[in-house]
This record gives sequence, structure tokens and C-alpha cells, in this order.
Amino acid sequence: MPTDIIMPQMGESIVEGTITKWLKKPGDKVQRDEPLFEISTDKVDAEIPAPASGILQEIKVTEGTTVGVNTVVGTIAVDGEAAKPAAAPAKPAPAPVPASPKEEKKAAPVPPPAAVPAAHEEDEEARSSPLVRKIAREHGVSLSQVPGTGLGGRITKQDIMSFIENQGSHVGTDAFVRPAERSEAPPAAAAPLPRPATPAPYPGDLVPLTNMRRIIAQRMIESRRTSAHVHCMYEVDFTRIVNLRAKHKGGFEQRHGARLTFMPFFVRAAVIALQQWPIINATLEGDNIHYHRQINMGIAVALDWGLIVPVLKNAGDLNFLGLQRGITDLGERARTKKLKPEDVEGSTFTVTNPGQFGAVFGLPIINQPNSAIMGVGGITKQPMVITDKDGTDSIAIRSVVHLTLGYDHRLIDGAVADQFMALVKKNLETWTEEVG
Repeated sequence: MPTDIIMPQMGESIVEGTITKWLKKPGDKVQRDEPLFEISTDKVDAEIPAPASGILQEIKVTEGTTVGVNTVVGTIAVDGEAAKPAAAPAKPAPAPVPASPKEEKKAAPVPPPAAVPAAHEEDEEARSSPLVRKIAREHGVSLSQVPGTGLGGRITKQDIMSFIENQGSHVGTDAFVRPAERSEAPPAAAAPLPRPATPAPYPGDLVPLTNMRRIIAQRMIESRRTSAHVHCMYEVDFTRIVNLRAKHKGGFEQRHGARLTFMPFFVRAAVIALQQWPIINATLEGDNIHYHRQINMGIAVALDWGLIVPVLKNAGDLNFLGLQRGITDLGERARTKKLKPEDVEGSTFTVTNPGQFGAVFGLPIINQPNSAIMGVGGITKQPMVITDKDGTDSIAIRSVVHLTLGYDHRLIDGAVADQFMALVKKNLETWTEEVG
């Protein structure tokens, strides 16, 4: 018996998925647990492994199709079992026998109605609005005679009204005779007015949104409509951490098998500040404030096909090494489509890093239902005024990063947001923790 390939349920709240790509074709050999096709849900994009070894016998659901969970999307003929032969093509209908000349004379075929007028009417429908067509019907005007000045030759209300006014002043009332009245006494056929050449449409390609892009668009608009967005930006002297990382990154990777990046420094500084200012880690639920006991840190990851925010759970309980390992693991699984639905659920605060691409700073949109998001800008060298302990000022070249906090002003006041960010700044500029 062939093995059914089903659309898996990637979480309790997920009821459907979209097949974005088949990685095998019918007739290809597959191994059990080998990636077979890719799906996109409203939570994650993931590669789905083959349920058995054998030959991919049939693909029942094509790419780009959305189906419910547990739907059979294909079949695999298991090893040692002959693949089911393809269904024989339907026999073509017999060609009609040509009629003899005598039969043709006896019953001359009635010519079919011309398709040109219908196609022409469809064209006019496509390049005019219902209001324009209503005005044309009321005045007995054929839209084929009306030159359009809108985009792509579209007939606007101004076009139809100008045409009616010009007809009224030049040809009298005969142009406004309704179609029913014209049929009683058809006027002499008049040569149609020359139609202007339709301008060429703008060049480019029209492609549908991917499932992930559609979900991102929907959620960003929802966040803007939900939260009262306010942003504050802080300049941080990042020199101490830049030097610390340069000193320890080689040994860190040898000891722990993971690269030492800047992200765990930002996350750790934010965790310490969130523990002191729990309102930043809270959620507004109706007329109530939900203070979360745990800090679940969302880490935005830029992918070639979109953006996803996996969640580092219980970040407040992790040391620096645990943060680095967790961030690295989430990033790698996001890029290889190995995340599970629970990996992108339950965030209470989010960190995003537009600076990795060179941005000085960004104004990020809050990741709902969070109340705040911190954006990390690029690290650059700048001249800064440094004040020594004795109060002496000097100018030095320092590594600088700009941090932005986007927060929901319905819940978080500006004073609280500023004090939170001042603590994050202090944590980074006076870093004392061991990096493992």
C-alpha cells in the first residue's frame, strides 16, 4: 500500500498550511525523514520530512495551495512496491466526418454570433467605473466613442461628462436618444470617433504575496492600529564591549563551539533593565495589565524570504553563555526552516537588529502583544567627549551604537521608557560580567 503524505498540524492553533515548494518530483527516490516539501503557516515556515522511504508516486496538492491539516497531499510507493502506473489518457473524441457537398447545400450552417462586440464590451467594462457606465446608459452613449484620459486609457467621470457636453453642443439631442428609441428609427451609421492610442502600462512584474509576506503585512498594520507608538533613542559608548569581544571571541568559540556575537550583550542588558522595570515586560489586556513572571525575549531574524521572531524562553534565568547558545540556535533553525510553532509564541519583549545591515538606527513596530521593542543600530567609530574622573574633558575615538525603544504609550509613560533605556545604556557602558 502506498504511504500517504499528510499536511501536518504544526501547533494546536494551526488549522491549515500552504505548500510553498515541493523538493522532489513524482518518480524521485526519497528517504525517510528527508526533507520532502516546504510549508508556510501563520506561525512558521518549515520543511516537512518524508514519512517513509520509496518513490514519490503522486503529488495531490500543488505549490501555492492552502489546505487543512491532515489533508493527504501526496503518496509514496514504499520500497519493493511498484509505483502505481499513471492513469491512461482519455481517448480523444472522434473527428467529425465532413459533410458531402449536397448536405452542405441542404442545410447551410448558421454563422455563430460575432465575438468581437462581447470582447469589446468586456474591454470597456474593464476600463471604466460603474458610475461611468451608469452615466453612459442614461445618456445613450457608447463608451467605445469616449476617449479615456485615465491610467491605461481608463474612462473617467470627467471624460464621459465632457463627451456628453461636446455632443450636446455639436450634434444636438440626437446623440442622447436612448437605445430603445433608436431601434425604432435607426439613424444613419456614423463613423466612430478615432480612439487615442492606449498608453503602455508601467513595466514590471506582478507576483502574488507569499504567505509569510501577507502575514507580516497584516500584523504590522494591526500593530499600528492597536498600539500608540512612541520612540526614544539613546547613544551608547560601546567601546568597552567591542574591546572585550575582540579579546575573547577566539577562545570563546574554541571552548564553547559557538561564535561570540554582540547580540547577547544587548539582550543581557535589556533583561537586567526589564527586571527593574517590569511594566516594559507587561501586556495590556483590556482594562488590565498582565505582568509576566518570565522574560521571553523575541529575537527578530531577517531571512531571504521575510522576517520571523523566534522566542528565547526564560531569558532572565540564563547566563551569558546560555543567551549566546540560545540566540545562535534560534537563528540557525529559523534560516533552515526547523522552527516549531512554540518557538515563535509567547514573547514578552523583542529585540531587533537593523544595524547589522548598516542602519544608524531604526523605528521598529511593536511585536504584538508586546508593549515594547528595542532596535539596535550599527556600531560605528565616532569622536566623543570623554570626561575623566577628575572632571577633565578630552576627545577620543569611540565605538558608538544607537539604541531605539518603541513603546506603547497606552501603558508605558515616556519617563518610564527613558529610565529603562538609561539603565540599558549604563549596563552596556559599564559592563562587568564574565563572557564565559
